[in-house]
Amino acid sequence: MRSLDPMNTNCSVSFQIDELVGYEPVVHSVTPVINGTPLTELVTSFETVQQFEPLGGYGGLIPEFFKYGPLDSYLMGGFDPGGYWDQLGGIYVLGCDCGEVGCWPLICRLKRDGNVVVWDRFRNPFRPERDYSRFGPFVFDATLYRNAARDLQVRFTMR
Repeated sequence: MRSLDPMNTNCSVSFQIDELVGYEPVVHSVTPVINGTPLTELVTSFETVQQFEPLGGYGGLIPEFFKYGPLDSYLMGGFDPGGYWDQLGGIYVLGCDCGEVGCWPLICRLKRDGNVVVWDRFRNPFRPERDYSRFGPFVFDATLYRNAARDLQVRFTMR
């Protein structure tokens, strides 16, 4: 089980792309990787320590199943004020391991603040009683984060 640095500052981020088995045409899953560990593992470890039941059950986002728009723009908060993401109060960073983001999502607020991008205020809308306030925040250098998001968009469109 991985433990989390309570401050989680100066985090690195990348995005893992996996091909899901059993889909024709091919379908891909996108999982954030923070400091070398998939976000799915980080949140499951946190939920284990918190003794949440059920725990885990998260999977990567599947752009073929939901209209995120260009992934680099989505991950930089490039959406319309007052639109869906504003009303949601954040972005999906994980979906359900069944493939449906609306089934069991992990949502966080994405905040751009000067030279950093922050993921905080994590929540699962189907378990509003759960307290994720000690999960994160994850603070990323804005330039490195933007580069990772652009790299994801390039790699995803080349598939």
